Amino acid sequence: MAKILIIGCGGIGAALGRQLAGQGHRVTGLKRQPPAVDDAIHYLAADIAEAATLAKLETDFDQVFFIVSADGRNEPSYRAVYQTGLQNVLERFSGVPMLFVSSTSVYAQSRGEWVDEASEAEPDDVNSRLIRQAEKQVLAANPANIVVRFSGIYGPGREHLVRLAATTPAIQQTPPYYTNRIHQDDCVGVLAFLFTRRLAGASMDRCYLASDDDPAPMWEVVSWLAERQHCPQPVIKPVGADASLNKRCDNARLKALGYRFRFPGYKDGYCWVGPMQD
Repeated sequence: MAKILIIGCGGIGAALGRQLAGQGHRVTGLKRQPPAVDDAIHYLAADIAEAATLAKLETDFDQVFFIVSADGRNEPSYRAVYQTGLQNVLERFSGVPMLFVSSTSVYAQSRGEWVDEASEAEPDDVNSRLIRQAEKQVLAANPANIVVRFSGIYGPGREHLVRLAATTPAIQQTPPYYTNRIHQDDCVGVLAFLFTRRLAGASMDRCYLASDDDPAPMWEVVSWLAERQHCPQPVIKPVGADASLNKRCDNARLKALGYRFRFPGYKDGYCWVGPMQD
């Protein structure tokens, strides 16, 4: 069984750790404030932005997962994670294969185009540019490293669109403004799947786009969620108001490797949503 390090044990990292530990792997989780006790994951306190907190850690891991999020939506927070933190991790665990969690925000396409792993990834936003630069650094550091680009993560506890649908929002209807998503359970599933395939010696690509099978128009998704909650339908927003970000994510490479989504579309993943309670 493998010795695994998960850097960033939030909801996805912790769930991944428990799943892999259940398969017999030895899992260590890094967190700035780890829980006192966990039967599945051996937690250690560390802040990747502070190299000294990594200095005493063992380095003989078979796999590192980098699943770290910035503290805020500001440039200093992103630099702390995707520049300083990542550099510290790559230096400390040099030579250990890494699965690096990235984002489809690295795509700047705005006309509803389909994007895949070969599509241009030159974002305009500074935070997304920092993520893209981190991708390049990870891929250059080790030929065994893999980048996984998640689209919008949702599920219980990640309910932005559910709350939005309850407010009778203004949404662009035509031309369609697409939204791409992946259920948090599939985030865990994808990472575990890719790790398992690597252990099995499968031929792997360097980058995978992880988004469900249904990049649906925002109008369609929000209207369906509003109906599920017995709320008024959204109102039509002026054409072109959301034109700055608009793409459709193609998951064909990931599915060709053999992954099958537990929640292939938003109606599957939001099936738990029901009428609002007073």
